[in-house]
Amino acid sequence: MAGASGGDEAQDLLEKLKEQKAAWDAEDDGDEEDDTDALLQKAIDIAIEQGKGWSPGEKEEYMKLITDDDYLPPLFTSTNEELERSGMQEAFTSLKQDDETQNAVQLLQASKKKGNEAFQNGKTNKAGNVQFYRDAINHYYQAYAWAKQAKPVSVEDKAADPDSNELYLEDELEEMKSTLCANAAMAHMQLKNWGHVRDQSKMALEHNDVNVKAWYRLAKALQMLQQWEDAGDTIDSGLAVDPNSKELNKLKTLLADRVRKARLARQQRERARAQRVKRVKDVWKWCSSSGIQLGRIPLVATVTEDEEEGEHGEEYRWHNHHPHTGKLPQQSSVGKWAWPVMFLYPSHNQSDFVAEMQESDMLAMHMAQIFPELEEADGAAETTMPWDFNNEFTCSNLAVYFEVHEKPGKDGIIHPESVEPLKNQGDAMRFYEASRALKGDEGSDMANVARIMERKHLHQQRKAWKKKHKSLWTKPDPSPIVRVHPAMTLHQILKDERMMIPNFLVTFIMFPMEHPAHEAYLKEHKCIGLLEPSGFSYSNQ
Repeated sequence: MAGASGGDEAQDLLEKLKEQKAAWDAEDDGDEEDDTDALLQKAIDIAIEQGKGWSPGEKEEYMKLITDDDYLPPLFTSTNEELERSGMQEAFTSLKQDDETQNAVQLLQASKKKGNEAFQNGKTNKAGNVQFYRDAINHYYQAYAWAKQAKPVSVEDKAADPDSNELYLEDELEEMKSTLCANAAMAHMQLKNWGHVRDQSKMALEHNDVNVKAWYRLAKALQMLQQWEDAGDTIDSGLAVDPNSKELNKLKTLLADRVRKARLARQQRERARAQRVKRVKDVWKWCSSSGIQLGRIPLVATVTEDEEEGEHGEEYRWHNHHPHTGKLPQQSSVGKWAWPVMFLYPSHNQSDFVAEMQESDMLAMHMAQIFPELEEADGAAETTMPWDFNNEFTCSNLAVYFEVHEKPGKDGIIHPESVEPLKNQGDAMRFYEASRALKGDEGSDMANVARIMERKHLHQQRKAWKKKHKSLWTKPDPSPIVRVHPAMTLHQILKDERMMIPNFLVTFIMFPMEHPAHEAYLKEHKCIGLLEPSGFSYSNQ
């Protein structure tokens, strides 16, 4: 239906035509036939066909609509539902969008102008008032927000009004967004907000990657943030756009030595990582072929920063599996393997760490070195351990155990405090790299990334356990244990199907045989077997 205003204009036109025709008829002598009526009717018919004025029956339909008590004129609607019932939603939405686009462009230009003025005021202000730069930043941010709301026009619309400064093609609008972000970065440079300079420059380049000023400001920000290699890469990218840029060439000369050293350090890190990857692959291949099982425990104790570990959080977290030592099993030139080994003495809260224990070594060899027998027959001799007040820690007086860790069921669910089997080489590599990163070997940024990933892993373990058992307090029974005869070699122990090595660190638990802590430990942990050489029994001793 044509608009009501259009119908009124057509009606006025008809009335004027009728008046003019009457005047002509009064002046006519009536001798000649006049075809004005036919021409006029034809003009009216053409107008109606072109949508001007009322079409047949349209006026009656409109009058019927506005006399309906439930009809609400579109100008008086307050909700989208009311506007839709009025039948004019599409027309009003089109008008609104055109108006918003025009207003967005005008506000964009106004905000940009204010930002430029504020920045110039900051440059000329002799008092050094930085508020001008803050104002400029806010104006540029506002202009960027309006630029995101503005709609680009087609090439045809632009050509129809080439002198208009409120019409932007898509490329022109992207260039404007890039300029606004680069201007914001420039204002941030005056305030030495280098993180914001970096972020705004990156945004500018996302909209226009040939913005040389944005490349320079990004490189300058990276220089001040001491990200030397990234700064060098940024300078190279900017010079690829404009090889003659004085600012970029000057910065390249200034940072050449630092960038070279940073790139060399990265290459060294990459070589070291490649060597670590090879070592982990070799370890996994050896363990897979030898039937040795590897496991891991969570490297973090909490899933959020706000969660507290409690007074004994570290002991609770690690239990008997101390933080990873950073050592992997080593293979000698003749193909023999040596493992890092931890001896724990819970009765005295002490421990010993052996960096390399050959798989061919008997456990008794190292025990005899650490805990030699007392030599004086009169009982006056003492052990070498200053904390062994009762002289109980001698090789022949120690019981040696390893824990048998519960394996997950078919659903793969395991309690977060338990040792989780490493399923494949990828799991082993990720765990080893995460443990190194958390120790700070790769810098603070990588440590934060590793912490986030480990917290996610711990959260998933907790969620799965709670879904199955309703509560984290529903814990598995204490791990059963296996007693080990000292005459066993390390390789024989590691191949036992009940043995799982957490964190690449072989762990043995030792007690003096008559110590009360030994008795308490056996009450809490069920001993499910003895591991001894073939044909040998403790009863033979």
